[in-house]
Amino acid sequence: MSYIILTAAAGALCWVALTLFQNLAKKKTDPLPDKDGHKLKWKPSLAYRKTKGDDTAASSLIRYDEYSLSLTERCICIVIGSLVLGIIGYIFYKNAIAAMVLGCGGLYSPIIWRKQMIRKRQAQLQLQFKQALSSLSSALGAGKSVESAFKEALTDLRLLYPDSNAFIVKELETVNRRIENGETVEAALKDWSDRAKVEDIQQFADVFVTCKRTGGNLVQVIRRTAAIIQEKLDIQQDIQVMMAQKRFESKVLTFAPLVVIALLNFSSPDYMEPLYQGTGLLIMTTALLILIGCYAITKWIMDVKV
Repeated sequence: MSYIILTAAAGALCWVALTLFQNLAKKKTDPLPDKDGHKLKWKPSLAYRKTKGDDTAASSLIRYDEYSLSLTERCICIVIGSLVLGIIGYIFYKNAIAAMVLGCGGLYSPIIWRKQMIRKRQAQLQLQFKQALSSLSSALGAGKSVESAFKEALTDLRLLYPDSNAFIVKELETVNRRIENGETVEAALKDWSDRAKVEDIQQFADVFVTCKRTGGNLVQVIRRTAAIIQEKLDIQQDIQVMMAQKRFESKVLTFAPLVVIALLNFSSPDYMEPLYQGTGLLIMTTALLILIGCYAITKWIMDVKV
């Protein structure tokens, strides 16, 4: 009965903490009011970089390869990570000290969460960039200039993404504003690609800059590059859809041994007792290492890049 109570309480705490954590992470993309009551583009905790010659907070630009966790987020990360690892340690060793030692690994959980948030934001920007390429290619095909095409793409994306805080809307607003201020399109795209650290955006910016310098058919090159990148993104989305079920199955198989061990401890404690003393501890340690190795291999296999 103690195992059931412990598991239920831990699950409830994890669910509550994770819900609060996700709400905090979502609020980090909400705009903040400035001194005049206007809304800023991004919160400082999302990692800013100010543009050259502009020292106002409203002109700060987000860097997608950086993510700063607040103190609250760090604490929640550590609590959830330590709680989960502590439960796993207690299930495998049935010892409070071993559970506490394994729970210390939760101190590393903020780093894991920060990397996940960076990948999530970059993936979101990459998906939105696909729509921007489609609008840009259509505008260029209609005979518009590059500058007019970016304005047309911004108008289309505002209809597609009503949320004014959408990454692609903010970035296209920045590009158009820089063009209006006299900067070149290639300079604006280059800065965007440097901040985004997304391969497709970097490739598009490099092709654009090269075409501008060499004097090639800019419209034709951009349309061709946009078509290639869109095809690549379509393939990536198809792969993600096909692997979604496999990812879920891998998570179930990863946690299944923990559930089985906990149930056996509850239903037949005498049967499991030899595994918690003597050479049984070595067997449980080996099983835990194998489980961790299988999880790492599964993550590596599922990380398919195009």
